[in-house]
Amino acid sequence: MIAHADHLTPDLLARAQRHLVAKALAEFSHEHLITPEPLDDGSWLLAVPSGDVEYRFRAVRAELEHWIVDEESIRRTVDGDAAALDAQQLILELQPLLGLSDALLPLYLEEIASTLAGSMFKLAHGGPSADALVEADFQTIEAAMTEGHPGFVANNGRIGFGVSDHAAFAPEAGRPFRLVWLAARRSASHLALGAGLDEESLLTGELSLSERDGFASRLHDLGEDPAEFHLLPVHPWQWENRIAITFAPDLARRDLVLIGESDDEYRAQQSVRTMFNISHPHRHYVKTALAVQNMGFLRGLSPAYMRVTPAINDWVAELAAGDLTLRDSGFRVLRERASIGYTGDVYHRAKEPSAHRKMLAALWRESPLPLLTRSQRLATLASLLHRDADGGSVVGALVRASGIPASEWVRRCLRAYLRPVVHALLAHDLAFMPHGENLILVLEEHVPTGVFMKDIGEEVALLSARALPADVQRIVAPVDDEEKALAVFTDVFDGVLRHLSGILHIDGVLPETEFWRLVTETVDEHAADHPDLESRVDLRADSFAHSCLNRLQLRNTLQMVDLADQSSSLMYAGRLENPIGRSRHPRPIVPESVAG
Repeated sequence: MIAHADHLTPDLLARAQRHLVAKALAEFSHEHLITPEPLDDGSWLLAVPSGDVEYRFRAVRAELEHWIVDEESIRRTVDGDAAALDAQQLILELQPLLGLSDALLPLYLEEIASTLAGSMFKLAHGGPSADALVEADFQTIEAAMTEGHPGFVANNGRIGFGVSDHAAFAPEAGRPFRLVWLAARRSASHLALGAGLDEESLLTGELSLSERDGFASRLHDLGEDPAEFHLLPVHPWQWENRIAITFAPDLARRDLVLIGESDDEYRAQQSVRTMFNISHPHRHYVKTALAVQNMGFLRGLSPAYMRVTPAINDWVAELAAGDLTLRDSGFRVLRERASIGYTGDVYHRAKEPSAHRKMLAALWRESPLPLLTRSQRLATLASLLHRDADGGSVVGALVRASGIPASEWVRRCLRAYLRPVVHALLAHDLAFMPHGENLILVLEEHVPTGVFMKDIGEEVALLSARALPADVQRIVAPVDDEEKALAVFTDVFDGVLRHLSGILHIDGVLPETEFWRLVTETVDEHAADHPDLESRVDLRADSFAHSCLNRLQLRNTLQMVDLADQSSSLMYAGRLENPIGRSRHPRPIVPESVAG
C-alpha cells in the first residue's frame, strides 16, 4: 500500500523554504560563516561567492550577534531577476563559505530536504495556538513543538524514516504506538540498576503480569528458559529496519528472541528516541536506540555508556538533593533508573568501534508526573522559543496569562532556570546540557517555579579532576576556567537566552536591555548569596569564545563531536561580547531583598 505524502505541496514548500532560508541567513551570520552588508535603507545584502546571486532582507541585530531576520522581507535575485527561495540551493551557493566538503554535501542537502519535509508536515497539520498551549497538557505541548534545535539549520534530518514512519513515530505526529520487546540472553547482555531498585521491581512497575506471562510463554514454546534472558524494549522502527536484518544471526541462534509488543502505548518526545507512556503516565519514560541520522549523529545508544548510566544518575541526584541552593531553586533531575544493552553481536567483537555497537540498548527514566503537586503543571523549555502558525509566541502568552509584569515573570524564570545551572557550575564544577528539549519547566499559575533536568547519563560532565566512584568516573572532563564558563555562556546564554530575549524584544514584551539586566541581576544575586565560593569561573567577563554548532555539523554531518572528548571537537569563531560583562554593568546588580 502506497504511503501518501499529501503535505508535500507547492504552497507549503514555499512557506517552509522561506522559514528555513531565514534561519540559515540568521544562524550562518551569527557564526560568521557569512557577512551580510548593511544598505542605506536599513536592510542587508548578501552577495554569494558566484557573484550573480544576491539576498536582500531586513533584520534586527541583537545582543550576542543574534540576527532576527524578517522572513517576509527576504528577496533573492539571480542576474538581477527575482527568484524563488530555495534552502538547498542556498547551501550550494554558500558551500565555499560553509566549509562543507564535496563528500558530505549530499548528506547535508538530504538533511535540509528532510527538515523541509518535516516543516511541511507541521504546516499541513497545524497546531494549537500559543494561547491554547498555555493551558495545554504536557504531551500536547511536546507534540506541538515545530522548530527543533533553535541554533541548527538542518535540525530535523531523521534520515531513515519513510513517509509512513514519520506519520507513525515523529513527535509532531502525536500518534501512540507500542514498543517491541525482545528477550536478550543474559550471557550476551547486561542490566544496570539504580540504588534501591532490583530487576523484579523494575519489571513489576513497567509490565503487567499478563505481559510477563505472555513473554515467558513465548520463550517456553521455543524450548528456552525465561530465567536465562533479560527483557529488552526496542523501538518498532528499529526492529523492522535494523534488528531483524543487522542482527539476523543473533535472532537465529536465539541470543535475541522476539517475544511481543507492549500493552501500553507510548508517544515520541522531541528527542524522537525517547517515549512517554500515555497508558500509564506515572511509569518511566523509555529511551531506545534508533538508527536514524539526525542533526550530526546517528541516534544510537551505547551499551557501554548504559552500563554505568544509573550509577551516574544516582550520584548527580544525590548531589542535587543535598544542595540547599539547588533545592530552593526547585531544581531536580529525572533519574535514569535502569539501563540494558546487548553486546553479544559480532560488531562488539570487531577491532574498531562503530555505530553498529549502538543499535541495541535502552534505559528507563523517571516520569516527572508523580513528583508534582496538584497546583503544578509541566512544559518543555523549548516551548518558550515556540511560535504558533500565526507567529504568536508561547512565552508572550504565558506572561499575559500570569497577570504579572514581564520583568517579574522573566526574573522568576531565570531564578528557576539560570540560577541552578550557574550554581552547579560554580559550586560543583558540574555542567549539564540545559537546552530546550533537555529541560522541563514546572509552572504554577503560568510562572516557572522549578525545573527537571534530564538526559543526565549521556550529557552531564564534571569539569575538574576529582576522585569519584569507579562507575561515575566517566563524567570527569577537566577543562580550564575559561572553558568551564562556556557551560553557561554557550549552552545557556547563546543556546537559549539569546533566542528567548530576541522573541520578547521583537514582540514588544520586554526590551533586550531589560532582559540582560535581569540576567545580570540573577548572576550577581547568586554571587551575593555565596561569597565563599572559591570558583574562578568569571561569568561577568567582558567576552567569551564563540563556540559554533553549525560549524560542527558542516565539518562532519555524520558525527559532529567525539562524545568521549567533546572539548577537543569544538569549533570557534572569535569571541562574543558578554551582555552581562563587567564593563557593561560595572557594579553588581543585586535586588534590595538580597543586598539587605
